[in-house]
Amino acid sequence: MALHFERAEFASRLTRLTDQMRAEKLDAVLLFAQESMYWLTGYDTFGYCFFQALIVKADGTMSLITRSADLRQAKHTSILDDIHVWVDRVNADPTLDLRNLLVDMDLLGARIGVEYDTHGMTGRIAHLLDAQLSTFGQITDASYLVSRLRLVKSPAEVAYVERAAALADDALDEAIKLTKPGADEADILAAMQGAVFSGGGDYPANEYIIGSGADALLCRYKAGRRKLDASDQLTLEWAGTYAHYHAAMMRTIVIGEPTHRHRELYNACLENLQAIETVLKPGRTFGDVFDMHAKIMDERGLARHRLNACGYSLGARFAPSWMEHQMFHVGNPQPIEPNMSLFVHMIIADSDTGTAMTLGQTYLTTEHAPRTLSRHSLDFIGA
Repeated sequence: MALHFERAEFASRLTRLTDQMRAEKLDAVLLFAQESMYWLTGYDTFGYCFFQALIVKADGTMSLITRSADLRQAKHTSILDDIHVWVDRVNADPTLDLRNLLVDMDLLGARIGVEYDTHGMTGRIAHLLDAQLSTFGQITDASYLVSRLRLVKSPAEVAYVERAAALADDALDEAIKLTKPGADEADILAAMQGAVFSGGGDYPANEYIIGSGADALLCRYKAGRRKLDASDQLTLEWAGTYAHYHAAMMRTIVIGEPTHRHRELYNACLENLQAIETVLKPGRTFGDVFDMHAKIMDERGLARHRLNACGYSLGARFAPSWMEHQMFHVGNPQPIEPNMSLFVHMIIADSDTGTAMTLGQTYLTTEHAPRTLSRHSLDFIGA
């Protein structure tokens, strides 16, 4: 059995969930997010690209329904004992198999929460599921029930986040070594990802972002590599990943002599990140973090060049994204609590001058000031 946590840890998580279910008067929840299944049971797969669901009753009973390809995966990687297989066939409707399983679990007429807002729940599955359960019981949206519980990390989780952060630092070391005029983005990307793998880490939940020249203004991965010019800019966003736990970082490296605009935007990023550290603590909210970000950027005349969010919670995530639901955007009332792992990023894309500048790192919140998880400074990086 390939478990990354002690059984007592899984038991504690299940207790937290069932306590919250009782508080919300839920008899059961249907979990479709792979992150939820991993957090509760250790179940580790990319099989969520097909239909599967974890049923959790308020009494702590858990049952998984999945495909035959994931039967052994679930047995080997999780604490689950009750695993059911739906059969691949023409015109298969696995939501009918799920409904029958709910009947067997004495949940007819129950109040059931459903995890709708996840990559493991396609629109088609939602339609089929709603049709099957429309007269079955009282169905309610419980998309963020487990997601909120996962925000605060246990000591064992913090250890994995710290390991992921060390791997992210190793990746930056490799990038700095290779970044110079004439360097190929492909070599830089390979070295960064290789550092994580060599350190015992995992695939990240989404691609690393790498772009130079005009592509440095992008904050999403795109296909195609280029070689660095004598005067250039290289934006990198990546994450160290360990046991699926992520610690992200972001930097823009300037090749050759930095322009005045590069320096100006870097100073704005640094000032902003340092100011955010003063509000990234208990007693404040995710919305407060964004407000600080927007205030400083806008005072510097950068409103058109900034984004509408400046970071998010991180944890154990699966493809297609390492971003959690909880983000730093305007009005987000989510309280900041100790032992949250939070990625704060400054992204400035000045399309008027073609200048990019970014700065970001992952923090662990405490009772007071946040603790940066990177050993790297926030100094300007040139090559």
